Amino acid sequence: MKAIAQDEGSFREAARALLAQGVRPESVAWQDGPQLSLALDGPPPSASPPGASGVVRVPKAFAALLEKMVCHRDPTRWDLLYRVLYRLAHGERDLLQQPLDPDVRRLELMQKAIARDVRHVHAFVRFRLVGEAYLAWHRPEHRVLRLAAPFFATRFPGMKWSIVTPDESSHSDGNTLRYGEGAPRPEGEDAFEDLWRTYYSSIFNPSRLNLPLLAQKLPMHHRDTLPEARLIPLLARNAGRRVDRMLRPEAGAAAPFLPRDRSLASLAEAARGCTACPLCEPATQTVFGEGPGTAKLVLVGEQPGDQEDRGGRPFIGPAGDVLDDALKKAGIVRGEIYLTNAVKHFKFEPRGKLRLHQRPSARDVAACRPWVEAELLTLQPRAVVALGATAGQALLGPGFKLGPFRGKPQEGTLVPVIIPTWHPAAILRAGLAAQAQQMREELIADLRTALARSRAA
Repeated sequence: MKAIAQDEGSFREAARALLAQGVRPESVAWQDGPQLSLALDGPPPSASPPGASGVVRVPKAFAALLEKMVCHRDPTRWDLLYRVLYRLAHGERDLLQQPLDPDVRRLELMQKAIARDVRHVHAFVRFRLVGEAYLAWHRPEHRVLRLAAPFFATRFPGMKWSIVTPDESSHSDGNTLRYGEGAPRPEGEDAFEDLWRTYYSSIFNPSRLNLPLLAQKLPMHHRDTLPEARLIPLLARNAGRRVDRMLRPEAGAAAPFLPRDRSLASLAEAARGCTACPLCEPATQTVFGEGPGTAKLVLVGEQPGDQEDRGGRPFIGPAGDVLDDALKKAGIVRGEIYLTNAVKHFKFEPRGKLRLHQRPSARDVAACRPWVEAELLTLQPRAVVALGATAGQALLGPGFKLGPFRGKPQEGTLVPVIIPTWHPAAILRAGLAAQAQQMREELIADLRTALARSRAA
């Protein structure tokens, strides 16, 4: 048996006829179509209708989700909806309150995709003045214009506007909202778009730049419809230098300490005399990076610890032992990679004879960034591992957070790919043995990913 549905009404009509005949979900093949069509391949299975009167009563929640689900582009949504409807009509009245049920879970995920797409319409539509009205073109992932357009009618009362998508369009004359056919993207710009780009550049805050979050919240397929999107690569490239100027006086930057010769040996020698931040005063010495100049994989940590500060080499303390074990299990030879830190001096709080680690501030990271950038520009690695949140912020922007992006390769401005993962010291600080073991396994897995990316052509 085949059933073809285009919208909510046609699905209701087809589903009602199928339920009246007692047709089970597995006996129906649903398809998208321009109009309702219900074709029986043979006599319906012998079954009693769900009610004596043939009327199907379903919870109001199902009617509400049906209105949204018809917007989804997945052609199997009709099969899913009829299967859930059949179960509701045959005794499973509380089905929609069972979040662990596979069908209900899938409905929830599809509803979230629809809600996210509606938010994208609200956020990413850009109007341009055409004649006496405003026109916007948008390419949503799903057919959500009818869910999203009323927002603009409420937001801009009395204004004439149109929103066009490839599937359909919505139009307001200032009072009435109507819908029509879709259309391809129009060509051209107006004077307001140049003005908007100028304004966007002036209000851009580089200290809040978070490239991974930007990629998550602003999908690539929406960027070509936003006039400001062409500015993002340039603004991202200059964000580090702008943050430096915001966080400290120009005279405090490490940049003046960089030598003309940018070999690793020259950089390490020059870094010994760096006084760009106050951390140089209590620290024993500068702890620069270590490894061959041909390394295609670089690991960037937070800062040297107590033993590193005394020994003058990165990762030779307890955290270094954890890292060495992880490197070995990941199939990485320490002598073939480059190890460094986002901050080159040990920041600590003295407690008697002890020196307790203190997390470096954004100002500390900004002051030291020229050294890290110089190392990466000299090495030209194929992959970088950011060990911990501080290293991630140094490489991906001050707004970076490790939790949502651990293990997920990110596009960098200085290197092809950056893989954020746990700092070995965080594993040592884990409260539970099971938690520490899981973090170790994730660190090893992320190192393997980085090794594979560093070996890619």
